[in-house]
Amino acid sequence: MAGGGDPCVAIVGATGAVGELIRQVLVEQQFPMRELRLLASPRSAGKEVRFGGEVLKVLPLDAKHFEGVDLVLSSTPSSISKEWSPIAAKAGAIVVDNSSAWRMDPEVPLVVPEVNPGALANIPKGIVANPNCSTIQMVVALKPLHDLAAIKRIVVSTYQASSGKGAKGLDDLDSQMMAIGREETIPPAKSHIDRLAGNVLAHDWTASDEGYSEEEWKMVKETRKILGDQSILVSPTTVRVPVRVGHSESVHVEFHRPLEVEEAKRALSKAPGVILVDDQGKQIAPTPLQCAGKDEVFVGRVRRDLGVPNGLNMWVVADNLRKGAATNAVQIAQVLVRNGLLKNCRRG
Repeated sequence: MAGGGDPCVAIVGATGAVGELIRQVLVEQQFPMRELRLLASPRSAGKEVRFGGEVLKVLPLDAKHFEGVDLVLSSTPSSISKEWSPIAAKAGAIVVDNSSAWRMDPEVPLVVPEVNPGALANIPKGIVANPNCSTIQMVVALKPLHDLAAIKRIVVSTYQASSGKGAKGLDDLDSQMMAIGREETIPPAKSHIDRLAGNVLAHDWTASDEGYSEEEWKMVKETRKILGDQSILVSPTTVRVPVRVGHSESVHVEFHRPLEVEEAKRALSKAPGVILVDDQGKQIAPTPLQCAGKDEVFVGRVRRDLGVPNGLNMWVVADNLRKGAATNAVQIAQVLVRNGLLKNCRRG
């Protein structure tokens, strides 16, 4: 732990998959804090976990444990977030919330630090929302291009990893793959809507309006809010594929003015948080295996869209658990600390 002038930090959902990764990223980034509190459900309370060179005991989720906390990194189901994030904020903390509960609240900034860090200047409810994993990686790749030519329309198809469903999703995939390898009866899906091994699922999310899933609507609404342009048209199709970690996206972008491929590549090669992996002559492009365990967004296959004027196509890949969740939350926290926004946003 660091000095007395550093924030007191709490992780809510500290023993979950994303909570565990948040702990790991905090250590990797040497995030400055004077104290770390790990909060989780009563069934996890009392468990001891290692953080760096220390062993910390998990505390039950209770309002008293937010006293004196400056920053909360929360990764819980939306129902828990709706109840507890306002309690933490009322106690004086800024809450970086990884659930979907607060993302479209007009008084809650929805932030990807490489894209719209300025939104953190105004946090009226004391809550900052971490966007959906598939939205995060797409807007990181699109931001430098939007600055050059202004996006008119996005058509995106996702190839999303099993881990988007959490540990239970991975249990589904792993048990099915193991059964195939042993030539045993394949167990029924418990988390995914159907068998995922050797299959793809375009219906692995809750149905919503107009035939679009809730995941697809997140990409529409969150992209507009993060990029600050409600006129952008977004047409998404989300698909689950038998990959453990790493979401991939085929992104077709139409701009308001012509944007040459080489100009786009130059911008992407200089963009924060982006790694351009694009050598089509050598058949080199990003893959989920390449991005697993990494914090950047990988972009390749940048090419002219043959179907529309002023259009480009690209392939975008990122680790959905790190940049799509834990890392983005910690990066938001780093901006808050670096810019002195925790003290400025504390309520009396």
